Amino acid sequence: MKLLEDKNVIITGASRGIGKGIAQVFADHGANVAFTYSSSEAPALELEQELKAKGVKAKAYKSNAASFQEAEELVAQVLEDFDGRIDVLINNAGITKDNLLMRMSEADFDTVIDINLKSVFNMTKAVQRTLLKQRKGSIINMSSVVGVKGNAGQTNYAASKAGMIGFTKSVALELGSRNIRCNAIAPGFIETEMTEKLDEKTVQGWRDGIPLKRGGTTEDIANACLYFASDLSNYVTGQVLNVDGGMLT
Repeated sequence: MKLLEDKNVIITGASRGIGKGIAQVFADHGANVAFTYSSSEAPALELEQELKAKGVKAKAYKSNAASFQEAEELVAQVLEDFDGRIDVLINNAGITKDNLLMRMSEADFDTVIDINLKSVFNMTKAVQRTLLKQRKGSIINMSSVVGVKGNAGQTNYAASKAGMIGFTKSVALELGSRNIRCNAIAPGFIETEMTEKLDEKTVQGWRDGIPLKRGGTTEDIANACLYFASDLSNYVTGQVLNVDGGMLT
């Protein structure tokens, strides 16, 4: 059963990692996927072809979600390319610039807030008019367990992800009467290409501290997104779902 048959989806930051995993699972469920990348053009074009091979419409767009103007231009282009409809927006683009507060530069704080949090404002604002006209839509914001509990050495990242949760709940309250839902997902330790470069002993230590005794996969996050994007969650809005193997329990 395909849960997203013919739905048009925008995913920011999907050329690798969690975003790529979401795009793949969504295409398997019949969604047409428009996704953005910032600099990794070759992997993005490769993913575009992979998704098309699944029998759906797919297109990669180079776009900086931290730019208000580029977000507006992106949504206008997607509407033109995808028959004037957007059903789901997934705000996934994000970066880290970790450091202790005493060593963190203003530039590193501002950059993380712009890319992780302001991008969510930019993209949500850009799709809002379309969703209001349709009187239906689902917005999914990729937060983090760090945004729920905080983490030493990540004040900028934690602030951006906690801000995303407040934004999510406010949008849910504002747009609920128009049948537009907004939810957040808070991933825990997810194993991607980035974690493969880390020391195995350190990674195993993290796994041992998780009740399910493993790191999450991109598919674990994609399946949570699938629930929020599909009609299975028609009566769910303003929620934060921790997908963390029990880490915050």
